[in-house]
Order: sequence, then structure tokens, then C-alpha cells
Amino acid sequence: MQWFAEFYRSGGVFMHFIAITGLYVAAVSVYKFYFLLVKFNTNGANLMKQIQKLVMANNIDKAIKLCSAAGDAALANVMRKGLSRANRGELEIQNAIEEATLEVTPKITKLTDTIFAMGSTATMLGLLGTIFGLIDAFDAVAHAAPEQKSAMLASGIAIAMNTTGWGLIIAIPATVLHLVIKGMINKILSDLDLYSVKLVNLLVSREKGSAE
Repeated sequence: MQWFAEFYRSGGVFMHFIAITGLYVAAVSVYKFYFLLVKFNTNGANLMKQIQKLVMANNIDKAIKLCSAAGDAALANVMRKGLSRANRGELEIQNAIEEATLEVTPKITKLTDTIFAMGSTATMLGLLGTIFGLIDAFDAVAHAAPEQKSAMLASGIAIAMNTTGWGLIIAIPATVLHLVIKGMINKILSDLDLYSVKLVNLLVSREKGSAE
């Protein structure tokens, strides 16, 4: 780790600001993975299968309890709201589901775009550090005393190169993490759309007495 300590020290003050963006990306990514994988996620196909059996058996209350048992799972909460209006007609069922979807969507997408923004910020901070490093290097060439010129030139180039490298070290994983997290979010939102429609159709068919 000595080489990294030297790499970090030689990069100058901009290394600290880039490191802050990296810490932010790491913290938010852990937060998002926890909520998307543990809190908000559920097996949509399996949940729908169980609810379909209960609805066909005319056991709406048990279906609601099944959804409640899923805790903070986004799909379960949306379906629970729809099931709570099961006997009030298609329009009320749809309104309840739409309202619940609008409530959970911001929770699912919260802070996601800041991961990409911080990755971009790390890149820009790296480029800014590069500019200042090159300014120092050119200044050394133009004005430094001969005995100091070599050391100052090396210091300026180190700032330029290290800040660029450090910014990319943060930005590349941030971009990948953003893509992965966006994919997980899209999967949850797609399940909300798909199984909400299936639930509405199921409850309307039940109300009309034509559920199979």
C-alpha cells in the first residue's frame, strides 16, 4: 500500500475531493443494493401465482395478509392496495394501484442518478487537477531556479497524471454501479406494471363471475 500512499500524496489537494465523491458512490451503492435486493424486491411470478389461487378461492382477506407479510416489498404493497378495493369496481381498483405505484416509485429510484453524477464529478475534478498540475509544471519550466526546476516539474506532472487516474478509478466503477442499479430498478418497475395489470384483470374477472 506504500505505492498508493505515495500516489495519493503526490496528487495534491484534488485527490481529497475526488476521494469524497468515491465515498459517496460507495455509500449510496450499498444503500441501494440493500433496499433493492432485500427490502423492495420480491418474486413477482410466485406472488402473483399465490394471489391468483386465493382470489379464485374468493379469499381476498388472506391474499391481503399475504401481501402484508412481504413487508416493504414494492409489488406486494401495490397489490395489497388493489386487493383492498377488490369489491369496489374496476376504476377504484385501478386508482388504488396507480396511487400505490406513485407512492413507491420515488422510494425505489431515490438517489440513483446521484451515483452517475458523482462519477462524472470525479472525472471533472481529475481533469481540473490535471490543468492545475500542468500549470505548475509550465511555471516551473518558465520561472523556477535551475536546481529546483526538475523537482517542481516532476511535482506538477505527478499532480496532473495522478488526479486524472484517481478520477477515472472512481468514475468507471460508478458508471458500472449506476448501470447495474438502474437495471435492478427497471426490473422492479416492470414487475409493478405487469402484475398490476394482471391483478386488475383477475379481480375484474372475479367480479363478473368469469374467473377461470
